[in-house]
Amino acid sequence: MASARELFIYYRATIENASVLHAAVLSLQADLQARHPELQTRLLRRPEAADGLHTWMETYAAPSSAHGISESLQSEIESAAHARLASLINGARHTESFVPCAW
Repeated sequence: MASARELFIYYRATIENASVLHAAVLSLQADLQARHPELQTRLLRRPEAADGLHTWMETYAAPSSAHGISESLQSEIESAAHARLASLINGARHTESFVPCAW
């Protein structure tokens, strides 16, 4: 049986863009949740900055779905994020997927 796949997406942005980026990501996540009610999202940021940049992380999970975040939903997340966030971040968004462990 497949495990529920979750996404962890991290990137860097300037301290100066923090409030604008924060609002943009929350708006993006709210729009995605409106289209996909099972979607659970989080936005995190490292408390310290390095070289004038913060590291941000978005998380996406769909625990009520047997397979979690599908490839098509991941593509939708990535497309929407690129359209809305590309001008606010420095460098690339890095996406990693994980599945829960049960021991």
